Amino acid sequence: MTEYQYMSPTSRVWIYQSNIPFTKEEIPEINTQIRNFVTQWVSHNQALKSYGKLYHKRFIVLMVDESQAGASGCSIDKSVHFIKAMAVHHGVDFFDRMNFAYKLNNEIHSAHRDKFALLFQNGEINDETLVFNNLVKDKEEFEKGWIVQLKDSWHSRMV
Repeated sequence: MTEYQYMSPTSRVWIYQSNIPFTKEEIPEINTQIRNFVTQWVSHNQALKSYGKLYHKRFIVLMVDESQAGASGCSIDKSVHFIKAMAVHHGVDFFDRMNFAYKLNNEIHSAHRDKFALLFQNGEINDETLVFNNLVKDKEEFEKGWIVQLKDSWHSRMV
């Protein structure tokens, strides 16, 4: 596994958001599982320059620096299989794209699209509420645009 600071700004990023936060007790095991996966992650028998970590108790972030070896369809399939296995093992859902994460009172919450819209209509969240844009494509976008105000995110179309 490559340390974060050594990943290129153009490294591809995949973010998987759990529908519930992991407990303090689960976090070390999850980070070990992620580290083991990215250490063994290959594309056409070539090791990938990769990084992975659990963020904010609920987001698994995987990165591949494709300057040395590109992530092939098979290697991406392996990562999806890994995330699916993690979901089953921990009893969570990483694939509900309509489950939006947002920050409120310095805590991270999530709500399904309909509830998220209702929170906005009721004034519990607003245009300045920080949301997590899990659709970022690379490390540079991850650093600049993963956590943004609702008004600057695609989430705004849902409210």
